[in-house]
Amino acid sequence: MKIPNISVIISTYNAEDWLEKVLWSYNAQSFAAFEVIIADDGSREATRKLIESMRPYLDFDIVHVWHEDHGFQKSKILNKALLECKSDYILMSDGDCIARADFVETHFCNREKGYFLSGGYYKLPMSISKLITRKDIIDQNCFDLNWLKSKGLKSSFKNNKLNSKGLKSKLLNFITPTNASWNGHNSSGWKSDIYHVNGLDVTMQYGGQDRELGERLMNLGIKSKQIRYSAVCLHLDHDRGYKNEASIEKNRAIRHHTKKTKKIWTDNGIVDTNDIDKITKLHFPKKTVELQD
Repeated sequence: MKIPNISVIISTYNAEDWLEKVLWSYNAQSFAAFEVIIADDGSREATRKLIESMRPYLDFDIVHVWHEDHGFQKSKILNKALLECKSDYILMSDGDCIARADFVETHFCNREKGYFLSGGYYKLPMSISKLITRKDIIDQNCFDLNWLKSKGLKSSFKNNKLNSKGLKSKLLNFITPTNASWNGHNSSGWKSDIYHVNGLDVTMQYGGQDRELGERLMNLGIKSKQIRYSAVCLHLDHDRGYKNEASIEKNRAIRHHTKKTKKIWTDNGIVDTNDIDKITKLHFPKKTVELQD
């Protein structure tokens, strides 16, 4: 079996309508040498049935990684998905983010040793999110400003995310005041770097757990590169029943500690710090583990 150039991890939870749209968007990619790993945080049977029904029509390999529903455990399922990735380069996005046709290619072409890539998203209102069909995705109508405006989209500077390419996108990437952080909906990096910091901290639930991963990568010496106007995805609207202030405050404290202590390794990540056999088997940096003791 040929090893893909990129492993794309897509997180999901009980959102079959949105996930279907997202998977069709990966079938429209200009770059074909990738696999998709679905990181499923305990969805109902309907999600598995959707994936199985779509397999025959998808041009890429797809792996469905699932665990039981024990509340918001996105970090944990993402770590499990990381272990399934065949490529040495990882792109992370969400099951509510439709990828433009050049999305994977943009990440592939901009990858660079010593860096991770930081993208953003364009948030759509619920009315337009529901209107988008498979044909709109394959034909890329949903990324066309005129089409979107005909469906009620208002004018905004943010619309530049949709029609910027070439020099314009490079200029906007350069001047944007937004930090180039690791954003779980649109970021990529080398698997060896993510392993080096032991993946995501599974004690963190909703609210900045993806950015904390990026902060540990930066503590490791990995720099971030801004591509928010180059790697474009549409964020479909939805409720956030899992959002709560207690979780956000807890994560804020963890992130503060990570930055203050310049922490690299988390004891609550992909592997247990004491499981040296597994660390060696998966090529985790034993030296990093010893440094954190």
